[in-house]
Amino acid sequence: MVTAASQRATPPEPSKCVRILVVGGGSVGLYTALRLQQKLKAELGRGEAEIVLVSPDPYMTYQPFLPEAAAGAISPRHLVVPLRRVLDGCRIVVGEVTAVDHAKRTATVATLATQETGETEQVSYDELVLAPGSISRTLPIPGLADHGIGFRTVEEAIGLRNHVIEQMDIASSTRDPAVREAALTFVFVGGGFAGVEALGELQDMARYASRYYHNVRPEDMKWILVEASDRILPEVGEEMGRYTVTELRRRNIDVRLHTRLESCVDRVAVLSDGTRFRTRTVVWTAGVKPSPVLAATDLPLNERGRLKCTPQLTVDGVTHAWGAGDAAAVPDVTVAEPGRETAPTAQHAVRQARVLGDNIVHALRGEPLETYAHKYVGSVASLGLHKGVAHVYGRKVKGYPAWLMHRMYHLGRIPTFNRKVRVLAEWTLAGLFKREIVSLGSLEHPRAEFELAAGGKPSGNPKGSS
Repeated sequence: MVTAASQRATPPEPSKCVRILVVGGGSVGLYTALRLQQKLKAELGRGEAEIVLVSPDPYMTYQPFLPEAAAGAISPRHLVVPLRRVLDGCRIVVGEVTAVDHAKRTATVATLATQETGETEQVSYDELVLAPGSISRTLPIPGLADHGIGFRTVEEAIGLRNHVIEQMDIASSTRDPAVREAALTFVFVGGGFAGVEALGELQDMARYASRYYHNVRPEDMKWILVEASDRILPEVGEEMGRYTVTELRRRNIDVRLHTRLESCVDRVAVLSDGTRFRTRTVVWTAGVKPSPVLAATDLPLNERGRLKCTPQLTVDGVTHAWGAGDAAAVPDVTVAEPGRETAPTAQHAVRQARVLGDNIVHALRGEPLETYAHKYVGSVASLGLHKGVAHVYGRKVKGYPAWLMHRMYHLGRIPTFNRKVRVLAEWTLAGLFKREIVSLGSLEHPRAEFELAAGGKPSGNPKGSS
């Protein structure tokens, strides 16, 4: 819910066309620009404001569906939302903001065109929405940069799917027990939503795929989840977290709590408890950190590098600057605990974006700003096909009902009616036909085959194997 606040903003000169720069094309960027597009067209008119959105990709990725895309339950093109189609009233710039000088109201942008010349472009603005999101939070672990696999983008999800199937191909075609052991050992680091859901979906997929390999059985594969704390999925509560550990271990997944990855040099995962595993797969999902672009601004940041914001989603102590989502530290006004901030989740990001868009319009018209206030209602998580956990409105749900709640909740949240219908159609077809277990690893190096045929040195393995 939102309540009126006494804070007001000074409106710009009536005759001036206001340029609003939105940095980031994720949930906050998309929904803020969409809200502005709707409001400005209806209330201020297109000639009074220009919305410019800068994003590294021409689409928004709906990240909660990445595990299902990795398992092949959803086509990757159906979990991305094309920005140009949805934001037809905005100017879309595919590029990265590398610096912001808010005192001068300018942002430095590197685009595909400027990369060719080595130059950058300066974009001026009147109102700034800084929502660049977050990136993987890595640690200086030996071998991680060489062998680790991330899980935050659609490219990484599909690459991981291809990689898992390729490891099964390697294990099936070798007689070397060491190579086979490394190929069939999969280590996931991080017990949050991304790690647990990705592990659950991919293990289901691999177990199903093993029926088509004459010498690879489900029990030959080792699946290991490494978590440094004493619990996994803290968002669903302690009881559901314990149930998740029990459920994963029942599926022969080795869950190791109070354990850290210390090294993965030479494809050997070394854990803090002294255990060593030969593995060709180390998936890193151990947390996120704010986008590095925040450090290249003159805006106030907190001790964790997030943008200091007010409950009205303005940047604290700064005019004409706004923030929300993963990169912003927004006070949670629904709790009595002082200093508490809203969690960096999609549940908050989408709702913050709507209030943010409305508040910019209020600011342009000199009206009071609204306060963002949303009480966290709970979380749902998938543990693989027909398995899940949920803690919603104080109620604990597990198994098939929780899995169904997970699907229905996210089906309702993915943007555009087009995407909802396509995802629902794919789920329906998946229930009628067998899983697809084809690896298209060559997509990662599409020119490798031609380069080899033309006598050049291929840029990657023609078949995409690691």
